Amino acid sequence: MPDMSERIRVVGGGLAGCECAYQLAERGIPVLLLEQKPRARTPAQTGDGLAELVCSNSFRGAALTNAVGLLKEEMRRLGSLIMAVGDAERVPAGGAMAVDRARFSAEVTRRLEAHPNIERVAEVVDRIPIAPVVIATGPLTGDALAADLSLAIGEDRVAYYDSIAPVVAADSIDWSRVFRASRYGKGEDDAYVNCPLSQEQYAAFVEALLAAEKVTPHGFEDPKYFEGCLPIEVMAERGRQTLAFGPMKPVGLTDPKTGKRPAAVVQLRHEDAAGTAFNLVGFQTRMTHGEQKRVFAMIPGLENARFERFGTIHRNTFVSAPRVLDDRLQLRARPGVYLAGQITGVEGYVESAACGLAVGLMLAAERAGCSVPAPPVTTALGALLAYLRTPREDFQPSNVVWSMFPPLAEATPRGRRGRKARREAHVERALRDLAGWSEALCGRVGGDRTERLRVGLDADREDAPTALLPVAGGDP
Repeated sequence: MPDMSERIRVVGGGLAGCECAYQLAERGIPVLLLEQKPRARTPAQTGDGLAELVCSNSFRGAALTNAVGLLKEEMRRLGSLIMAVGDAERVPAGGAMAVDRARFSAEVTRRLEAHPNIERVAEVVDRIPIAPVVIATGPLTGDALAADLSLAIGEDRVAYYDSIAPVVAADSIDWSRVFRASRYGKGEDDAYVNCPLSQEQYAAFVEALLAAEKVTPHGFEDPKYFEGCLPIEVMAERGRQTLAFGPMKPVGLTDPKTGKRPAAVVQLRHEDAAGTAFNLVGFQTRMTHGEQKRVFAMIPGLENARFERFGTIHRNTFVSAPRVLDDRLQLRARPGVYLAGQITGVEGYVESAACGLAVGLMLAAERAGCSVPAPPVTTALGALLAYLRTPREDFQPSNVVWSMFPPLAEATPRGRRGRKARREAHVERALRDLAGWSEALCGRVGGDRTERLRVGLDADREDAPTALLPVAGGDP
């Protein structure tokens, strides 16, 4: 029997908490899994099972040339419970990975409750438990626990609402229609990319924005918005010229093509140091994804924009990760207290589970007396965790996107490789470096370390990379 005095508490039975608990338990570490169901539920929960998928049954893109597809493959190679069950319970979804939600939750619940190193307890946690503890309570963390977390790290470092602006790929912008400049020439000239609109273009854009289909808030999401992060459509409803005096104000800017100030501008700001992606400044929105593509295509220069991330606004509880978490996702102010999942500032089911996986693996390695490096930033897992550690003025939650990855070291200019070839190169580099990281974790990750996996599903599929790479920790 395991020594329960050495157990680690994991708070929350969502994807992050389940993955973390499983990784610890598989390595002989006793876990007390504290999940409030069936004693209580968040407004979004309906069943009593673990790993409940609430909003969607999709794990998003399956292709490895998608950043989230690569993240899922890395998780498989690291022995992820969520990916193993997800693959077993897949349902047809074209190019996406989708699962039967009921069967998925039931199987995760069965595996964890049957595990000899896991004890599940139904308990509403109102305060941070005794360390070591992993808090994986998700975006609807209870008010009492969120308040206690605020006291531990500072009230200004916990957010309760999520305001995310869209991000577009740099190579999808029509650079002939935009210009680089900062207002009044202050700061660096290339700090912002400006998309100029005439009065007619601005009026048409506002009309399309007001008429566009919006995402209907969940019943538990209060549609009262903070004045500092209003959706652009809400601003437009206050008057046709409101945006021209807000995020689309043209003051201090001169279009070099006309020598005049535009009627309005949409400003783009670097999302990454390499300039591979740009953020639409102040363009948080509740438009559906399809409508965002259609309406934002009316902006000069963005007619064929490819979105790495769509805009959104929804209720969320998350910390200002760069200020409060260390490399192991441990609270700087409370050693022994770790966060995992959406409360750290990652978005999405896959990213949340990946976060729990990383915390579980690093905690297990630490218990085994190993050094605990962060995953290489060249991997999808490492890039996602590095995003949580990168200081920025306005930290916003994010899915995993390619702009988080460091540029490839290459002799030819980036644009000559082609997007598909660049992404395949990213995949090969990521999986190669992932194997090295697993060895740094005492070789305790993965199953049969001599097994070789094909990178992709079928060799003749368009999205299948060309290389055969080993399972993490296997021979090259």
